Amino acid sequence: HSQKKFVNGLFKSLRVMVDTWAPILEWSNLPSHFTVFLIHRPTNLSSTSLTKATCINYLREEMGLTGSHLGCEHGVCGACQVMVDGQVVRGCLTLAIQADGKHVQTIEGLTENRELQKLQAAFLKHNAFQCGFCSAGMLLTALDITQHHKNASREEIKELISGNYCRCTGYQAIVDAIESVLHANLSSTSTQSGVKV
Repeated sequence: HSQKKFVNGLFKSLRVMVDTWAPILEWSNLPSHFTVFLIHRPTNLSSTSLTKATCINYLREEMGLTGSHLGCEHGVCGACQVMVDGQVVRGCLTLAIQADGKHVQTIEGLTENRELQKLQAAFLKHNAFQCGFCSAGMLLTALDITQHHKNASREEIKELISGNYCRCTGYQAIVDAIESVLHANLSSTSTQSGVKV
């Protein structure tokens, strides 16, 4: 399984095409920002195992993308979150076969995203990273907040991250980090439009 190593280092995703009748994974020459599942027919990886494999298990065990974690395996903790076609989903509740032909982004593939970089810096500044187990899922939730809830209040941020468990930080540092990025984004937008906040 040496083909399953990260392309361009630890923080880049692989882009892969699964040819389901062939016994090997074919690697595409497309940019390495996405992992793409293209499941055409019953798979050679054992049709019963792939049809039953969760997205997170497939990403971790078959693809070597271990940034997202297995936590509760019941869709409660948020450690397994990935993005499928731009939507945050629980990797432990999503079957790999459901990602047929879709863009699957893990935390590794999102590291070049400028908004995620801002969030990572804010998490560091506010000491929101502790043991790191929840970080990938928490960052995906935070990214979703900055993209879809740009005016979220502190209380709304708390509600929006309530589907992610963190046993180390008590959530305050995480809320502080997300809030700081939202405020910075609003200030930047206001300054660009000529309105002073």
